[in-house]
Amino acid sequence: MTAQQPGAETVPDAMWSPALARGLIRDDVMRSMRYSDGFTDLLGEAPARRSLAQRAMHSPAVAALYERFWRPVMVAIMRMHGISIDAERQRASDALHLGGNQRVLDVACGPDSFTGFFAGQLSGDGFVIGLDNSVAMMERAVRDNSCPRAVYMRGDALSLPFNNGAFDVVCCFAALHLVPEPIGVLHEMIRVLSPGGRIAVMTTYGRESLLVRKGLELGAEMCGVRVFDRITIPAFFAAAGLTDIDQHLRGISQFVMARRPEQVSDPMRTQSWWRAKGRSIGL
Repeated sequence: MTAQQPGAETVPDAMWSPALARGLIRDDVMRSMRYSDGFTDLLGEAPARRSLAQRAMHSPAVAALYERFWRPVMVAIMRMHGISIDAERQRASDALHLGGNQRVLDVACGPDSFTGFFAGQLSGDGFVIGLDNSVAMMERAVRDNSCPRAVYMRGDALSLPFNNGAFDVVCCFAALHLVPEPIGVLHEMIRVLSPGGRIAVMTTYGRESLLVRKGLELGAEMCGVRVFDRITIPAFFAAAGLTDIDQHLRGISQFVMARRPEQVSDPMRTQSWWRAKGRSIGL
């Protein structure tokens, strides 16, 4: 993999990452940073206990199937409903006002559905970090979707390895419904978002029909996938002091975006309140 250092020509990732990491990655994490097959590894061994869906995401075979078969199937289904994957990427890019020198973080990027596309929207010193905790997904992303201004890092979404306010844009479009503590991931995403920055999430939606919602929840629970209602994510953003909250519902998915104002309420207080609230509603 190669990546473009801000203000410089394209150089190998192993040369570029230390410069990128300076000022972005927490000091305690920097000490264990290493390079592995084109991506930066900031993790040791992954947790042993995972759901069926989470275990699958760490399988090289599943990563290959996702890229070669599942994604084309999803694209075909979207086309049947008049939805273009390129149009969805562009819609997300427009909603996040991508361009120029922005620092962008794509959380739980998988084999890269958005990271590379977003990188192509930037210029100057702009770059995108695609972060995932799966070695298989990182290897697939590096192999198939390397491009200038995109850097792939293996890290924990529940404890993002970055300093507070490090990014102008933070998004999660692939796996919020797979993580064991989605509220914790959202809190971390807001923590690393700079004042005035934008955040976006694409995840599941259980629909308004009780019958449809229960059916989706039952099937999802068997696979370890969470189905969100239409209230939880916008309410969390509001409780965290975010503004300009915008939600779009489509089929069994939802897209929620917000902006962090120049001053925001204490995130630790918000996290404590939402962890208590999350336990009461099963999050």
